[in-house]
Amino acid sequence: MGKTTPQQTALDYRTAFELAPVGLVLSRNRLMLDCNRQLLEMFGATRDALVGRSFELLYPTHDEFERTGERIVVSLNASGWYADERVMRRVGATASSAGGELFWCRVSGRALDPQHPHAEGIWCFEDLSSRRQLRVELTPREREIAALLIDGLTSKLIGRRLGISPRTVDVYRARLMRKYAAATTPELVNRLLSG
Repeated sequence: MGKTTPQQTALDYRTAFELAPVGLVLSRNRLMLDCNRQLLEMFGATRDALVGRSFELLYPTHDEFERTGERIVVSLNASGWYADERVMRRVGATASSAGGELFWCRVSGRALDPQHPHAEGIWCFEDLSSRRQLRVELTPREREIAALLIDGLTSKLIGRRLGISPRTVDVYRARLMRKYAAATTPELVNRLLSG
């Protein structure tokens, strides 16, 4: 038996991209240039419904799309990559998916050029709905604060990240605690994580 040459073991990157166990998107200026099968399945969309379209299509609201974009720029400028857990919206362009359904999703990405964060990038999406259900109706701001509480941020840090006062964060935290019948912040986080 002879040795395998690099030419014989060359990877078919397109096949790897298509069959990855997570949703993948190549982007330019917040438009989806290409995506894999897993992403299409996750969002219940056809390729034609997503490719060439804005990521805004996958967000619950326009404001969440804009605010997340601002946070992404800050992180990508500082480190070249970004990650969070957030609520996303299924498109529902396929028979197997209900359009408009909201679900928890882990999103991470890297800018090809950190000096131009939205210019070109690669993004990974992981559907968390099997582990974390949305059982309570939340406002867009409550969803953002819930995601940051899960990340372990304090009111002060959440306020800085969202450009609001820590007191405003505390008001939203209190609303979340009432909605989830939680007596403490750790109990709230536990209930957010368990659905």
